[in-house]
Amino acid sequence: MGHALLHSINDFNEAKQVIAGGVNSPVRAFKSVGGIPPFIYKGQGCLLHDVDGNVYVDFVQSWGPLLFGHADAEIEERVIQTLQRGFSFGAPTELETTLAKKLVLSYEGLEKVRLVSSGTEATMSAIRLARAFSGKDDILKFEGCYHGHSDSLLVGAGSGCATFGVPSSLGVPQDFSHHTLVARYNDIESVKACFRQGNIGCVIIEPIAGNMGLVPAKLEFLQELHTLCQQHHAVLIFDEVMSGFRVAANGSQHYHHLVPDLVTFGKVIGGGLPLACFGGRSEIMDLLAPAGGVYQAGTLSGNPVAVAAGIVALEKIQRDPNLYDRLQVLAQRFCAGLEQAGEAHGFSVQTCVRGSMFGFFFSTQEVQNFEQAKQSDTGLYAAFHQKMLQKGVYLAPSAFESGFICTPMDPDILDQCLQKARESFEEIRHGV
Repeated sequence: MGHALLHSINDFNEAKQVIAGGVNSPVRAFKSVGGIPPFIYKGQGCLLHDVDGNVYVDFVQSWGPLLFGHADAEIEERVIQTLQRGFSFGAPTELETTLAKKLVLSYEGLEKVRLVSSGTEATMSAIRLARAFSGKDDILKFEGCYHGHSDSLLVGAGSGCATFGVPSSLGVPQDFSHHTLVARYNDIESVKACFRQGNIGCVIIEPIAGNMGLVPAKLEFLQELHTLCQQHHAVLIFDEVMSGFRVAANGSQHYHHLVPDLVTFGKVIGGGLPLACFGGRSEIMDLLAPAGGVYQAGTLSGNPVAVAAGIVALEKIQRDPNLYDRLQVLAQRFCAGLEQAGEAHGFSVQTCVRGSMFGFFFSTQEVQNFEQAKQSDTGLYAAFHQKMLQKGVYLAPSAFESGFICTPMDPDILDQCLQKARESFEEIRHGV
């Protein structure tokens, strides 16, 4: 197995001529870890194959959707059967109802859903719906949580963490940020300060944050947040685009048993194809057009091919009651090995596991919010990422992302990856 990237280098240069930045999603450019992104030719099981003939154990799994790995045979078969009847109709199908029923039965408090094509669509639409229901314009989000790239959400904390935000992207009008407040994750006092400051009608949070590394919300924090929203008549949205059906069959509810007003799902529910949804209590969802006055639409929403893939993914989850326990054991094995390998060479590694999700920081303290995540050693992460990639292990090309275990992985594969981690730490320690 070689690790030259000559074809990938040429492909990347060619892509830059016609695709903005050479990629269709920024993190794929490897800017925060350095080096050239391998251009992928195919995926099979837990492995990726690039155009240069290199093979990698893939801990990214398309950023979460591939619970059963690449090109799962059952999902692939159903997708082929479905697309042979047509790719998209722009009309209702029975498949949409079948998937919706599975979602509603899986998550407490989820009474009705609306299918869309991306997580960004789901959160954007859920926020519009929440504002309509509450009759209030201000929304509260948390620093380090990512909910897609709609204007209201591309807002970072201003001078303090409990404050009206400032746009974190060019092209977002300052006026938009005047309605978005930003609090510190796992800090209920910062939330209370925001409620005193704004007329908040909507709170959106990743109950298990996966976009600042893996940082779960503390149980007491979520319980107090839930109570505050009820007291202030603010709609609480749980963004489970990443954690839904990834950490458990009922998402983050497995850990806290709280019922939000609205929830968003994506990734796993599409089995690897573009699909997401938002849903919640009927009295809120019935405000959506055509029943109500909140407009939302999409030509490819609920397209049969993506929906068929999602149905199979959820069927496979439902018939395997020990699935998440098995995957969590593997994730814990991998994280424990990373900690031991790092510490053996003088590097402090903080790890976290939730079901089939895992995360690690090069830090001496437990990470509970984005401020602490940014204090981790991102330079060491970049060096470690490059070493592991050269040895055939594909980790997220950012220190602030989560990793994922899939069913084709087993202890032997993880132990091989941990041996490469030990080699990588040793080389970094000795400047090789």
